[in-house]
Amino acid sequence: MMKLQGINHLAFITDDMVKTIRFYRDLLGLKLSAGIGHEGYRHYFFQFPDGATHIAFFEYEGASIMNRKFPGNRTTLPLGFDHVSFTVDSKQALFALKDKLEAAGLEVEGAIDHGIFWSIYFYDSNNIPLEATWQFMEVLQAPAMSEDDPLDIVNEGSEAQVGHWPSVTKETAESDMRADGGNGHPMREHFLKSGLARFSEGLSQNFIESLRPTED
Repeated sequence: MMKLQGINHLAFITDDMVKTIRFYRDLLGLKLSAGIGHEGYRHYFFQFPDGATHIAFFEYEGASIMNRKFPGNRTTLPLGFDHVSFTVDSKQALFALKDKLEAAGLEVEGAIDHGIFWSIYFYDSNNIPLEATWQFMEVLQAPAMSEDDPLDIVNEGSEAQVGHWPSVTKETAESDMRADGGNGHPMREHFLKSGLARFSEGLSQNFIESLRPTED
């Protein structure tokens, strides 16, 4: 059964990768985990301590940073993104981050009490609105809602409801599970040759061999 496991990465745009690295690696303390760059283009990843979640940035000629919009503020602009929230594990950690950001000369809003968690708000070097959240209450029954005019669909529950989408009638055969070449192919070969990365455990040898470059 297909089941989403979490966020792999959130991807954004920067016009200055150096400033972005200074902010996310040197100020917020995320690991600069991987990247690719060629022909005036870069794509870098910053890793969270769980080892699975990343925030990523593209840098290229003509890129521009976002116009500032505070998290939750209404806008008529065609934006699908509002903000990113990072988790901290204690009240002390939340205020330690606030102190660190303010010491770096950044403006910080909050802490603000949102009922089951406290948050602070700030912006990165690309004007991306960020939030740090300390959750001090556990939701015991989902969906837990506090709403004046709740939607009927919420009463269906928190789990997936069947019958609203067509069932799969044509499954992809194992032999057809292939991926087209992208700009990551040379990166993979470079990482393998340099000892910077390795294949994950459990992969079949046939699959690994299928990823090797073919002779022209």
